[in-house]
Amino acid sequence: MNKNFLNDFPILRTQMNGQPLAYLDNGATTQKPENVVRSICGYYGGCNANPHRGVYELSQKSTKVYEDARRKVTKFINAKSAREIIFTKNATESLNLVAFSYGLTNLQAGDEILITIAEHHSNLVPWQIVARAKGAKLNYIYLTADGNLSEADISAKLTRRTKILAVTQISNVLGLINDVKTLAAKAHEIGAVVIVDGSQSVPHIPVDVQNLDADFLAFSGHKMLSPMGIGVLYGKQKILDAMPPFLTGGDMIEYVTEQETTFAELPQKFEAGTQNVGGAAGLTAAIDYLQGVGFDEIARVENDLTTFAISELKKLPYVELYGCDAPNKVGIVTFNIRDVHPHDVATILDAQGVAIRAGHHCAQPLMKFLGVNSTCRASFYFYNTRRDVERLIDAVKTVRGVMKLN
Repeated sequence: MNKNFLNDFPILRTQMNGQPLAYLDNGATTQKPENVVRSICGYYGGCNANPHRGVYELSQKSTKVYEDARRKVTKFINAKSAREIIFTKNATESLNLVAFSYGLTNLQAGDEILITIAEHHSNLVPWQIVARAKGAKLNYIYLTADGNLSEADISAKLTRRTKILAVTQISNVLGLINDVKTLAAKAHEIGAVVIVDGSQSVPHIPVDVQNLDADFLAFSGHKMLSPMGIGVLYGKQKILDAMPPFLTGGDMIEYVTEQETTFAELPQKFEAGTQNVGGAAGLTAAIDYLQGVGFDEIARVENDLTTFAISELKKLPYVELYGCDAPNKVGIVTFNIRDVHPHDVATILDAQGVAIRAGHHCAQPLMKFLGVNSTCRASFYFYNTRRDVERLIDAVKTVRGVMKLN
């Protein structure tokens, strides 16, 4: 493996079903390097206590770990202030926070919300609920034949009635990179607020929230080497200050009487209850590791593997590919095998030690738009190799035979 990445990920040296593991489901979650695992164990073994709650030394150490992680994220995505970084349990919670705190507070009957047909359910279902609750209208930007966002739809549907534009920076199904910076500029011209789902972008490409001029950006730690259960919501401070809390309880209050409560300042206002400090420690270590790898190296490896996989799959007449001809892609290859359900494909590949995703990928409206119920998805990360792709191709070649379709 390049730069001995294999040595840092013990799980990648294991076997599944008696075969070496080729892990190709990185779009769902990534594996964790040893430095991340050590950081989590180090936190729980050395300074486990509630942050912000105690004056004793252990609590102060825990607070430092937690707030150091916030400062690390601030620099990683180039936010203006650590006050703009809210820790959540994942991108789903972050997007729900925006929908129910900002959306329900600011939308009026007749307003419009604009999203893309390629959104993950986490950036779609909350807006359906908010639109229904407020009497707003939910509109969609559809895709062109090559999978990119329709410029005609953007021009026609981004209007003065649009109050919210919610868009994924990279599709979790097609891997296509959307020009969020241009979209944000157009949305701001008509006074709309821009919410970006960065779940698939932050782990793979440099993300600068000030450069994008996103009003909100959400992402999950577990898709970028850190533990499950830690996520981030970035929001511009002025907007966050004006929003009501999403959850209420301990550590997010300033003062409580029998009938009234005043709330803490940012970011604590949105971080009710005991937080996942161990996850924050893991996120810090994950960012350190990713910065050591470098986004140039991540792009180089993913581009090589994606190009190789697509070229080999195109040689198979029974394979249909989706969104694979656009140049603006990260390492996601989505496909189907003729006459074989994706779940059967994934099961047959699993027997050969190849782990891929099969299903609707929490993007059922996109599946319907593509004219399918579900697909197979192989998603790469910098620790994958050409050998992993070769094993994917070899396994795909066996599927129709196993199903007795040849």
